[in-house]
Amino acid sequence: MYQIKETIINTEFKGLTPVKLASKDACETILISLEKGHDFPEHTSPRDATLVVLEGDIKFMINEKTYLLLKHQVFNFPANIKHWVHANENSKFLIIR
Repeated sequence: MYQIKETIINTEFKGLTPVKLASKDACETILISLEKGHDFPEHTSPRDATLVVLEGDIKFMINEKTYLLLKHQVFNFPANIKHWVHANENSKFLIIR
């Protein structure tokens, strides 16, 4: 029933790699592994979301502004607003929505 998983540490950097860690009716958690120099293309989130940087250094672009997000930082953003991400170095982050 209970299980410890090593998904985050074992996810390799190969371009953009999304991995759904958990999903319930009202919430899902997605691990994003983004290789240095790669982009998570422009898209929107269907719900308000929280981004948690686990490792690395990313640029998060939303509403014509750029935010530099570093390891262990948290960033909240609203649903239905176009945004995209660029990895300045190999990075892993969680999207909780």
